Amino acid sequence: MNNFEKVDAFGQLPLARFGHTITYIAKGKAILFGGATGDTGKYNITGDTFSFDMQTKQWKRIEVQGTAPNPRAAHAAVCVDINQIVIYGGATGGGSLASDDLYLLDLRSADDIGQWTVVPVVGTTPGRRYGHTLTFTKPFLIAFGGNTGQEPVNDCWCVNVEKSPITWVRLECKSEQPIARVYHSASICTNGSANGMVVAYGGRSNDQQALNDAWGLRRHRDGRWDWVRAPYKLDKEQPIGRYQHSTLFVYSMLIVIGGRTGNVGEMLTIDVYDTETSEWSKFNSIQRFRHSSWLVDTNIYVYGGFELDSPNIPTDIISKINLNKLLLPSEPLTNKLAQYQQAQRNVSPQSLSPQMSPASTDTSNSSLNNSLMQKKGTPNSQINTQKQQKPFLQNQVEKPSFKFINQAIVAEESRDSKVQNKKPRLPQSAQDNNIAHLFINTLLQPKTFINLQENAKFLFQAQHIIMLCDQAEAVIKEQPMVLRCKAPIKIFGDIHGQYSDLMRFFDLWGSPFVDGKDSDIEAFDYLFLGDYVDRGNHSLETICLLLALKVRYPESIHLIRGNHEDKWINNGFGFSEECAQRLGEDPNDDDSVFARVNRLFEWLPLAAIVEDKIICLHGGIGSQLNYVAEIENLQRPLEVIHEVTTPEQQLVVDILWSDPTDSDQDFGIQPNIIRDPAGTGNIVKFGPDRVINFLIKNSLSLIIRAHECVMDGFERFAGGQLLTVFSATDYCGRHKNAGAVLILKRNLEIVPKLIYPQNLNAHNWIEDEETLKKRPPTPPRWKNQGQRKSYE
Repeated sequence: MNNFEKVDAFGQLPLARFGHTITYIAKGKAILFGGATGDTGKYNITGDTFSFDMQTKQWKRIEVQGTAPNPRAAHAAVCVDINQIVIYGGATGGGSLASDDLYLLDLRSADDIGQWTVVPVVGTTPGRRYGHTLTFTKPFLIAFGGNTGQEPVNDCWCVNVEKSPITWVRLECKSEQPIARVYHSASICTNGSANGMVVAYGGRSNDQQALNDAWGLRRHRDGRWDWVRAPYKLDKEQPIGRYQHSTLFVYSMLIVIGGRTGNVGEMLTIDVYDTETSEWSKFNSIQRFRHSSWLVDTNIYVYGGFELDSPNIPTDIISKINLNKLLLPSEPLTNKLAQYQQAQRNVSPQSLSPQMSPASTDTSNSSLNNSLMQKKGTPNSQINTQKQQKPFLQNQVEKPSFKFINQAIVAEESRDSKVQNKKPRLPQSAQDNNIAHLFINTLLQPKTFINLQENAKFLFQAQHIIMLCDQAEAVIKEQPMVLRCKAPIKIFGDIHGQYSDLMRFFDLWGSPFVDGKDSDIEAFDYLFLGDYVDRGNHSLETICLLLALKVRYPESIHLIRGNHEDKWINNGFGFSEECAQRLGEDPNDDDSVFARVNRLFEWLPLAAIVEDKIICLHGGIGSQLNYVAEIENLQRPLEVIHEVTTPEQQLVVDILWSDPTDSDQDFGIQPNIIRDPAGTGNIVKFGPDRVINFLIKNSLSLIIRAHECVMDGFERFAGGQLLTVFSATDYCGRHKNAGAVLILKRNLEIVPKLIYPQNLNAHNWIEDEETLKKRPPTPPRWKNQGQRKSYE
């Protein structure tokens, strides 16, 4: 049985080379960069970039723009997001080394056009080196080992790409560490007890010895990093020491391909290490070194490098290794491969960015995008654009891709934007025909209310609010359960009664109504994803303004329901108490504002679809939602039943309460322990496979949801095909998170715009810990990530 076959390639064929990198990205493309071409003694270092299409088998030279890296070989590259890679280091020939700049290649705007950017880095870097490794386990980019031009080293450096400014940090591990080495390999384990660990293997030592040890680098909950030597069973097969090889992880199996030993012409096997059993297995191998390899489904592709029988002339052959055939002699490894294939049936690996797929290296969502955020900058900063990718499946309906801006825009607030001594305009009358206008004129004063005091008097009486609710409900009843919206549109996440945050967004990024007249409502629709009340101190101002805007602009202001638009929830988390204290009413009275607003909430839509491509809802798709029509079939008024007894009740809970799983490698339906501590199973987490399948079934491209506090105000999941947006800063006065609004422009470009907490001493209606334990606040997603990235 032949486990290997040559892949015929066509198109703009690159020259045969070695010391290059090939990085598998989304859309079924592998990106070739750099390396050395030529014959013995006549090698030329290159800096060209090619793409290889896995379906058509076509090579294509990529037209590059921006600041491209100079030609190099023996560098390192890794995919950090959909169609986005970074490279670092390498040798430039003649004994010289490449600079210590970190380069980003963005291929999202077009298949054959790439934008090179030098990532701005502050402080000390790992320095110039070659023969090192670069891995990405979100949010950490990790460089290890290599040769500085003087000697091999064993230092390890990381960058947290979600923190600005970008800074390399040398990891000071107190545990035993691997010895200095060059030409080793490193990859990310994607399953089992070592899931998420960086596993380095082999290399050449300072004394020119070929190494056969494997080491795992892990990060603990407290932020410590340490190395762990991989245990080998001495009574079993031992790996052959090698360098200039490549490794890949398939589930818990580390697959070592090619390389060379200290003995000239020595044949090597493919060695496979099972991280669960600590056992090595050996299989027949192609003989190649200084090559690159990548994984697609159950096939490993090997390109370039030297063949053992012609060690001075590089090859341009692409060889395919069929893992089903290769591992067939080993029943345990064949069974593991079957588990991997089962997972692949649930989520196509091409539909996720490679570092997030079960076939490669990461644990989630976002990427070097957050690394390039301007924590301090101007709203007019020039930023790159990138297209949001759809699942790479042949049968998917073709849709224009969305562009996601490579850099969030952060508000630069000036002191004069916070006017505290300006008196608000007061309502003059409360006639039916102008009640909405009066609310808007009174409440939509951003510079006045940008620092609204906690104990501020509410400027309307109960009968005004009830009158407004009557008008708003009449409008909402006439609109469907699933709204249809057009771009351009601004999409807000949870506000939770933090009215001053809403005013800051309007002041900094545009308001629908300014100084008595229509403003950017003429250019933008507005979509709010629920959770308008509770937690914060100004739920009344928030909900009244939004309802008034809905009445005035019924086709341009869109409100959908969140899990706090529910009398059983907001009775205990702030809104009820606020109505009692600020309006002097009994919330239990059927004629109260509290009761009237909650009756309106039962008519709110549960979802919105933008441009027939994006579905927006509050929580998620949970375990039961498969088709948009299922939402459309729900009847209103709709009371949320928390003691679920029917599929319809579960569907509603899924839409309002569910969350994505903790990483792009956590598939299927999983318990949501934080939101469902009693373990009823009604509130769940859904994996990236659910996201992809839902989008495909409904011919959609993207899910946008709210519901979870995310530290940067927005966050990606499922390889960027789900976005979470959260608009309340410093949630519950304890998380110091940013708030974001997503602006979807007419050209389908998504621009996140941020604000940061301005008052960290603000209080909330619910502050005692016992009350919080009954139904905990939306947990910051970074805390979940901290749990899932622990390997203790």
